[in-house]
Amino acid sequence: MTTPKEPWRQRDALTDLYYMEARARLLDVAAFLDRMDRAAGTDDHRLRSLRAALSLLSDGKGDRTRRILESWSDPSAAPADSADTKGATGAWPKL
Repeated sequence: MTTPKEPWRQRDALTDLYYMEARARLLDVAAFLDRMDRAAGTDDHRLRSLRAALSLLSDGKGDRTRRILESWSDPSAAPADSADTKGATGAWPKL
């Protein structure tokens, strides 16, 4: 891996800029999952998709954004005859 020459691309500079925001977002996800764990009922496809994304975040491989978005996407190539719901849910229901 080559080291970028622009100072804004240095790891410590990026950490200074974005760490607190990323930390806050991660705490939001943790709080959401804690609330879901305390709630009655079972996980639906949206919650299963978030849990699956967490394993992609921590697997040590790159392209995390692409891989997460692909895991949430409908893998079928053929168009659907009709919509299953009135709106998008943000995750493939058959996950």
